[in-house]
Amino acid sequence: MFDKKMPEAWRVLRIQSELVDGIEHLAKVGAAVTIFGSARLKPDSVYYKSAERLAALLADTGIPVITGGGPGIMEAGNKGAYGFGKFSIGLNITLPMEQQPNDFQDIHLSFRYFFVRKFMFIKHAVAFVIFPGGFGTLDELFEAITLIQTRKIERFPVVLVGSAYWQGLFAWLRQEVLAMGCIDEQDLQLMQIVDTPEEALKLIMRYVSQHPVEEE
Repeated sequence: MFDKKMPEAWRVLRIQSELVDGIEHLAKVGAAVTIFGSARLKPDSVYYKSAERLAALLADTGIPVITGGGPGIMEAGNKGAYGFGKFSIGLNITLPMEQQPNDFQDIHLSFRYFFVRKFMFIKHAVAFVIFPGGFGTLDELFEAITLIQTRKIERFPVVLVGSAYWQGLFAWLRQEVLAMGCIDEQDLQLMQIVDTPEEALKLIMRYVSQHPVEEE
């Protein structure tokens, strides 16, 4: 959300300050898994429980977890990773209807600009795990797929949890988008659907074992 009263040059400096601050605070994190999903799903949701379980499994292997820092699936991801001695990270966003940060974060940052926040999600990621969500979740999913497809970033696992939720999207992509020639068959392979945290962890750990990263 832009401040219309702010001169353009000063807005650039504010953007720069968010980038510098984010990079500095996350420099010690190293490789992490970013978890996305709806802010509206409650703790009794099967997907909330699944996200919490996956985050705990990741933390047990020593992999930090990054979320959007708010409620719902974001809270579940932070909660599962919190207290394991690694990092549970929340990257919040300033919105007109304020998103309150959850209570399970070792590192909490707040951003004014979506594109700066997106950069931080990508920068440390060795995988994206996408749980059911709305427009924001879909935005993050297709942002990652576009960057991988265009080779702006190295390919990493983009794992969608919940075949019942995501199969309709895949059917549309295949029957309409692929059939019309707007994407290639290989583009569909950039995403994988699973149903359990253990399946998601297996895909992530396979990638990590084949692409060792140095701690920053």
